[in-house]
Amino acid sequence: MAERRLRILLVGASGTLGRAVEAELASRHEVVAAGRNSGSLRIDLTDVASIHHALRQAGELDAVISAAGKVTFAPLADFKPAAYGESLHTLGIADKLMGQVNLALAARDHLRDGGSITLTTGILSEQPIVAGSSASLVNGAVEAFVRAAAIELPRGLRINVVSPNVLIEAMPAYAPFFRGFEPVSAARAALAFARSVEGAQTGQVYKVF
Repeated sequence: MAERRLRILLVGASGTLGRAVEAELASRHEVVAAGRNSGSLRIDLTDVASIHHALRQAGELDAVISAAGKVTFAPLADFKPAAYGESLHTLGIADKLMGQVNLALAARDHLRDGGSITLTTGILSEQPIVAGSSASLVNGAVEAFVRAAAIELPRGLRINVVSPNVLIEAMPAYAPFFRGFEPVSAARAALAFARSVEGAQTGQVYKVF
């Protein structure tokens, strides 16, 4: 069976995970790299106008991947009741949660029929750590959104999420947070993105633990 060459927008292409996803897919497909400070297209997930502009620049697409998203790691004692914008949760909600949600909603209108959207969460959605409450909150919300969006997307569009463990390549920075976890390579996590883009499932959380 001949494999169709897809045109894929990869947000967060310069990051550790993004580079691995590009390496996995670029030999078979056209990958358009995008990021806040690098890539052929500039996109800021916290800025809806930036998302729309990048998608217009990208042109017709078969898939949109997000390998990006920031959250705050801090002890729960540091989180105080606060209005949005003043809370330590604001970064994760604005960037990794609403940034990815807005990317998915905007991509819906730019993808070719049968196209796919793949977002990123992480193991903390179900295996929490100290100082990771905001990451757990955001990851769980993104996964719930993906499951719900999958039953309503038009034109045969699909949406999935990849939830990797902490990456081997990130352990120099994150090891103190993830004692006892068995990290996975970015290349292994990238396989789940290929499964989402090149497969047929929708509404899935691909766990790479």
